[in-house]
Amino acid sequence: MKRFNHLYHQICSFENILKASKKARLGKRLQDTVAGFEFNLESEITRLSHELITKSYRPGPYREFHIVEPKKRMISAAPYRDRVVHHALCSIIEPIFDKTFISDSYANRINKGTHKAVQRYQHFARRYSYVLKCDIKKYFPSIDHDILKSLIERKIKCKDTLWLISLILDNSNTQEGVMDYYLGDTLFTPLERRKGLPMGNLTSQFFANIYLDKLDHFVKENLRSKAYVRYVDDFVLFGVDKKGLWKNFKQIGTFLDSLRLTMHKKKSMVYPVKNGVGFLGHKVFPDYKLLNHGNVIRFRRKLKKMNKDYLQGNIPLEHVSRSIQGWVAHASFSNTYRLRKKNIRRVCVLIIKMVTMTFNTYGVGFICSNKTYKYGTPTELINKIITFHKRKSRRDWIFIEKISNVPNSVGVKQRETRNGKFIFSDLYSNHDHIT
Repeated sequence: MKRFNHLYHQICSFENILKASKKARLGKRLQDTVAGFEFNLESEITRLSHELITKSYRPGPYREFHIVEPKKRMISAAPYRDRVVHHALCSIIEPIFDKTFISDSYANRINKGTHKAVQRYQHFARRYSYVLKCDIKKYFPSIDHDILKSLIERKIKCKDTLWLISLILDNSNTQEGVMDYYLGDTLFTPLERRKGLPMGNLTSQFFANIYLDKLDHFVKENLRSKAYVRYVDDFVLFGVDKKGLWKNFKQIGTFLDSLRLTMHKKKSMVYPVKNGVGFLGHKVFPDYKLLNHGNVIRFRRKLKKMNKDYLQGNIPLEHVSRSIQGWVAHASFSNTYRLRKKNIRRVCVLIIKMVTMTFNTYGVGFICSNKTYKYGTPTELINKIITFHKRKSRRDWIFIEKISNVPNSVGVKQRETRNGKFIFSDLYSNHDHIT
């Protein structure tokens, strides 16, 4: 196997760190730490490059917080300058490893992702009768550092690059304890071995792909499975009979022991593909796909919370708009026209309530793609929106906007919109407008 050397000078170069900072700041430019780094961009990059070259660079402490949906997890956020280093490292070594990954590995790779993984699943579901759905128990907290380093060393020969990778791994924060025993372990082995990657790091996502690359090749080359899809620790195998898939399940479990990983027995099961199987947030059938019920429930809860936060002045109306746009785009990937049509009234009521309660307006209006303006009382407007939405049955309104400058007596600012987008706008009287 070819091993790569002389990579460290590319990682430490000013140009590479500058590109890394541009990637790291995407969507975060208004944060204090990012703004401070960008304000002194040239000096910060020069200092970071010098620290890497002299090996005086030391990662900072992680900021930890928990999320509870869809399940409780600890997220670890590295300091911004450390995230820049992560991007600089991955931009050089990721192409080396990506060439060795199989095409059916879809996590954290260019031109891949959850949607393409679901499409690939559906492609196989039309050709096979059964699917073995597998899940690895506590994957990120279980990743063994020594095994991961040995896998990286199979491709990377540069000692300085390996030093940086070890520095990032060894300075990661403590993860959830996993007390699993494997062949040859003593009583204290699970405590003595360093394991766990912080969820939230770019390097963690990349290293997680490297760690299970051996599994991908085992399934493809040893088990001879032609129908296999993996996204991080969720993977599926397709077959024509249950017996063969359960045999594969045992073989995969034995192989994972060598990586000190354990299959989640309650979440790993063989299903008929015709019944539909939950995969990456969707319930996938051979000919169509639906959104998971839990996703819909979480969206409705989030919408109510955003309504409350907006009325209290904690978030701007634009934040509500972006959140709704994101969910509609995600839901549109599945066959969810009736679901989106059913939820439009719920969203309209909340938005109208938000606008009328906040600004004490006569009503609210919306502008659609043909520049038709509709306004009236909240109740009248809901009916008009629903009627218009039925006429444009294959389109979804997904944008909300506040008006600050109100012309003439009607109090409406006309504005062009893209095809199929509706814009909600505040309608003020001449006496209520905001300058």
